[in-house]
Amino acid sequence: MTKVKICGVRQVEHAVVAAESGADFIGLVFAPSPRRIDPQIGEQLSDAVKRAGEAKVVGVFVNESVETMNSLVRRCALDYVQLSGDEPDELIELIDAPVIRTVHVTETLDREALKNRVASIAAELVLLDSARSGLYGGTGQTFEWSRLPATDRPIMVAGGLHSENVLEAIEAMDPWGVDVSGGVETNGVKDEQKIRDFIRTVKRL
Repeated sequence: MTKVKICGVRQVEHAVVAAESGADFIGLVFAPSPRRIDPQIGEQLSDAVKRAGEAKVVGVFVNESVETMNSLVRRCALDYVQLSGDEPDELIELIDAPVIRTVHVTETLDREALKNRVASIAAELVLLDSARSGLYGGTGQTFEWSRLPATDRPIMVAGGLHSENVLEAIEAMDPWGVDVSGGVETNGVKDEQKIRDFIRTVKRL
């Protein structure tokens, strides 16, 4: 069954709804973003998630130091670290948690080049997200789904997903997992019903 990651959670009640509704991963953003949280909130959210269900807590970082990331792994009991910036792949082995490596799908990155890039990454999971100049995620835009390379490794996809198009995305790409943030928000705030609807739609498969 397709895995679901609800990313950019900032409030305990939203984290609990996501976990109780069957999310597999819940992303906490520690990178510059409107969804950024501080470590104290991260502790509260992680604790709430772990009390509410089996979801794994993911810390999302962009071009952060290894020392800071490892400190937050411990402080916030992160199950995964997501690298969403321009970090060199060599950092992966220095992080004290399994790593999700984000690959931003640009228009110039063809299917073969994308396949080679995915194959070269030593992270536990690879996340393919839409690329947009000046942004490292949360673009709200889809990429061309036909460019997803055939691979045996777990691939999670993000970018412009919501409950109305996620089944089409899954049928087109058959990804290991899907990642959503803006697609479960209303006016920039997580929407509990949209969270439930997205998870229910995916898990119905």
